[in-house]
Amino acid sequence: MRFVLASASPARLSVLRSAGVDPVVRVSGVDEDAVTATLTDPTPAELVTTLAESKADAVAAAVATEHPDAVVVGCDSMLSTGGEVVGKPATAEVARRRWREMAGGSGELLTGHVVLRMRGGVVVERARDHLTTTVRFGEPTEAELDTYLASGEPLAVAGGFTLDGLGGWFVEGVDGDPSSVIGISLPLTRKLLARVNVSAVSLWTTSTAPASE
Repeated sequence: MRFVLASASPARLSVLRSAGVDPVVRVSGVDEDAVTATLTDPTPAELVTTLAESKADAVAAAVATEHPDAVVVGCDSMLSTGGEVVGKPATAEVARRRWREMAGGSGELLTGHVVLRMRGGVVVERARDHLTTTVRFGEPTEAELDTYLASGEPLAVAGGFTLDGLGGWFVEGVDGDPSSVIGISLPLTRKLLARVNVSAVSLWTTSTAPASE
């Protein structure tokens, strides 16, 4: 059985590999704006979970022949801050504005996860849920913010920051699951796998035994 990650995120891939899973990576190509437009006044949790499910469904259909016996995991993350739910800033101007609003405060990082169990190329079980983690932000100087924006990193990540990259310098702390902030929650994924009768440890491809001296 293969673990298929329906995401191009290098951060999610890194989390999984560090946790003993070497997934097959497939990008869904889902039009997130089009999916969002089909929803009527969704809550932030409903939005991220629906987007995650759309990605997982698209990838499951694409890999059905190549990987008929698999679990497909889709994820989506957004930051709720100041009464607004935001995704990727896309431009330096937007990222700068958001950081000026977030600095010294906190936000809620919402991550939606969906796990699909496939047998014979058909989805036979699915589990979906979300997780909310509070992120407390520092106050970068204008010079630090200029340098961070120039790196390009905050433009392509939810909320305009990372925990495991350059943005980690400007995060004061996290209340909740750190792996969720990086992009894929290991505790939540383990629970969703259990709901489709798959043990997370059965997917490990690397030994966790300590090296002998």
